[in-house]
Amino acid sequence: MAKKTKASPAPASPEKIRIGTIANGGGAANFIRQTLPHGFESYSVMFWATLGGAKLPEVAKLCHEALAGSKAVISSLGMFGNPLTDDKDGKEVVDGFHKCIDAAGLFGCDLVTGFAGRLPDVSIGDCMPRFKKVWAPVAKHAADAGVRIAFENCDMGGDWNRGSWNIAQNPTAWEMMFAQFPSEHVGLQWEPCHQMVSLIDPMPQLAKWAKKVFHVHGKDATVRWDIVREHGVHGPHQFAWHRTPGFGDCNWADIISILRMAGFVGSIDIEGYHDPVYRDALEMTGQVHALNYLKGCRGGTFVPNTT
Repeated sequence: MAKKTKASPAPASPEKIRIGTIANGGGAANFIRQTLPHGFESYSVMFWATLGGAKLPEVAKLCHEALAGSKAVISSLGMFGNPLTDDKDGKEVVDGFHKCIDAAGLFGCDLVTGFAGRLPDVSIGDCMPRFKKVWAPVAKHAADAGVRIAFENCDMGGDWNRGSWNIAQNPTAWEMMFAQFPSEHVGLQWEPCHQMVSLIDPMPQLAKWAKKVFHVHGKDATVRWDIVREHGVHGPHQFAWHRTPGFGDCNWADIISILRMAGFVGSIDIEGYHDPVYRDALEMTGQVHALNYLKGCRGGTFVPNTT
């Protein structure tokens, strides 16, 4: 394991909620350089299943060079794989988490996010002993380094009884998970989309769980309730779509108000590449629209009070 580097949170800003987007792994600096002029305020640097040979100190250096002269920051590092499987792939994901924890300070952030993992086709409840065995030492490492861990709430196509990626799907699972090793350094990377496609109302959920939300993925959903009422959710008709914020069903002004009332300080980073309309040639059109929409929902640009 690499030498620990004490994490340093993002520089203080009068605006406590930043609006940003996700930059993929080793190519993050190039993406930042191209998109920064649009006004993104933060970037979540995400790796999928493996670090892919990326040298995190070098990635951090390149990201800081790309951000130079701006007030934008790296909000978090993401390591998205299944750390609960007792095989080479699972061990590589766990190792990636440890490396991201050690490198967080180099990026100027104090947050590492990802899936909680899952034993394939084992019920969420029966995964808890494995969850504790794998995550308790990772959480201790994070706490010792001054880093927080946040689990995304995506079901990855699974349900309570079966699945292959992530147990952190809903409040019942969260209560069980957080009871395994209570820690102020472990929380949620929340987004309304994953709850909506499970027909959960995200607003009362957020109000209840906001204190445990460390990071927000900016992704919305559209639910066709007419299809749900006529055909249900197990038929051949699609009843929900992931959407870029500004094109879905959520009122993000309400979401941001709930976050503010809970004292949230951090980023809403847009998770693109899912919208069925604003994709391909329209991908960045959709993301920049979402950026400006979310800034508006936040109240616009920060204005100091008169003295």
